[in-house]
Amino acid sequence: MARKPGSSPSAMKNRAAKTAAAMSPAGAATAGAAPAAPKKRTSPVQFFREVRAEARKITWTTRKETWITSVMVFIMVVMASLFFLAVDGALGFGVNQLLKLATAR
Repeated sequence: MARKPGSSPSAMKNRAAKTAAAMSPAGAATAGAAPAAPKKRTSPVQFFREVRAEARKITWTTRKETWITSVMVFIMVVMASLFFLAVDGALGFGVNQLLKLATAR
Protein backbone atom coordinates (compact mmCIF):
# COMPACT_ATOMS: atom_id res chain seq x y z
CA MET A 1 0.00 0.00 0.00
CA ALA A 2 1.51 3.31 -1.06
CA ARG A 3 1.96 6.15 1.41
CA LYS A 4 0.34 9.47 0.80
CA PRO A 5 2.79 12.26 0.02
CA GLY A 6 3.53 14.40 3.05
CA SER A 7 2.41 11.78 5.57
CA SER A 8 5.86 11.21 7.05
CA PRO A 9 6.28 12.24 10.70
CA SER A 10 8.76 15.00 9.82
CA ALA A 11 6.39 16.47 7.21
CA MET A 12 3.54 16.45 9.74
CA LYS A 13 5.74 18.16 12.35
CA ASN A 14 6.70 20.84 9.83
CA ARG A 15 3.05 21.48 8.96
CA ALA A 16 2.13 21.62 12.66
CA ALA A 17 4.92 24.14 13.33
CA LYS A 18 3.82 26.31 10.40
CA THR A 19 0.21 26.20 11.57
CA ALA A 20 1.17 27.10 15.14
CA ALA A 21 3.29 29.99 13.89
CA ALA A 22 0.47 31.28 11.71
CA MET A 23 -2.08 31.04 14.51
CA SER A 24 0.07 32.65 17.21
CA PRO A 25 -0.80 36.23 18.19
CA ALA A 26 0.87 38.92 16.11
CA GLY A 27 2.68 40.38 19.12
CA ALA A 28 4.22 37.08 20.21
CA ALA A 29 7.26 36.40 18.07
CA THR A 30 8.33 32.76 17.92
CA ALA A 31 11.94 31.70 18.30
CA GLY A 32 13.94 32.43 15.16
CA ALA A 33 11.23 34.56 13.56
CA ALA A 34 11.71 38.25 12.95
CA PRO A 35 9.22 40.57 14.65
CA ALA A 36 6.45 41.82 12.41
CA ALA A 37 6.89 45.24 10.84
CA PRO A 38 4.55 47.95 12.14
CA LYS A 39 1.45 48.46 10.01
CA LYS A 40 1.16 51.58 7.90
CA ARG A 41 -1.59 53.95 8.92
CA THR A 42 -4.30 54.58 6.37
CA SER A 43 -5.92 57.97 6.04
CA PRO A 44 -9.72 58.14 6.25
CA VAL A 45 -9.91 59.27 2.61
CA GLN A 46 -7.82 56.29 1.45
CA PHE A 47 -9.92 53.98 3.63
CA PHE A 48 -13.18 55.14 2.02
CA ARG A 49 -11.65 54.84 -1.46
CA GLU A 50 -10.76 51.23 -0.70
CA VAL A 51 -14.23 50.58 0.71
CA ARG A 52 -15.85 51.97 -2.45
CA ALA A 53 -13.53 49.90 -4.64
CA GLU A 54 -14.47 46.73 -2.74
CA ALA A 55 -18.17 47.62 -2.80
CA ARG A 56 -18.03 47.87 -6.59
CA LYS A 57 -16.90 44.23 -6.73
CA ILE A 58 -20.10 43.00 -5.09
CA THR A 59 -22.46 41.13 -7.38
CA TRP A 60 -26.05 41.47 -6.24
CA THR A 61 -28.64 38.84 -6.93
CA THR A 62 -31.41 39.63 -9.36
CA ARG A 63 -35.03 39.95 -8.27
CA LYS A 64 -35.77 36.59 -9.93
CA GLU A 65 -32.92 34.82 -8.10
CA THR A 66 -34.04 36.30 -4.79
CA TRP A 67 -37.64 35.20 -5.42
CA ILE A 68 -36.63 31.65 -6.36
CA THR A 69 -34.36 31.31 -3.34
CA SER A 70 -37.08 32.63 -1.02
CA VAL A 71 -39.63 30.16 -2.41
CA MET A 72 -37.14 27.31 -2.00
CA VAL A 73 -36.49 28.29 1.61
CA PHE A 74 -40.24 28.45 2.29
CA ILE A 75 -40.75 24.99 0.76
CA MET A 76 -37.91 23.54 2.85
CA VAL A 77 -39.34 25.09 6.03
CA VAL A 78 -42.75 23.56 5.30
CA MET A 79 -41.17 20.17 4.59
CA ALA A 80 -39.11 20.29 7.79
CA SER A 81 -42.12 21.31 9.87
CA LEU A 82 -44.21 18.44 8.43
CA PHE A 83 -41.36 16.01 9.12
CA PHE A 84 -41.03 17.13 12.73
CA LEU A 85 -44.82 17.10 13.15
CA ALA A 86 -44.88 13.47 12.00
CA VAL A 87 -41.93 12.46 14.20
CA ASP A 88 -43.44 14.23 17.21
CA GLY A 89 -46.79 12.55 16.61
CA ALA A 90 -45.19 9.12 16.27
CA LEU A 91 -43.10 9.56 19.40
CA GLY A 92 -46.07 10.92 21.34
CA PHE A 93 -48.21 7.97 20.22
CA GLY A 94 -45.48 5.53 21.24
CA VAL A 95 -45.03 7.09 24.67
CA ASN A 96 -48.82 7.11 25.26
CA GLN A 97 -49.00 3.43 24.35
CA LEU A 98 -46.15 2.64 26.75
CA LEU A 99 -47.81 4.60 29.53
CA LYS A 100 -51.15 2.88 28.92
CA LEU A 101 -49.38 -0.46 29.03
CA ALA A 102 -47.61 0.43 32.28
CA THR A 103 -50.76 1.69 34.03
CA ALA A 104 -52.96 -1.21 32.85
CA ARG A 105 -51.42 -3.60 35.34
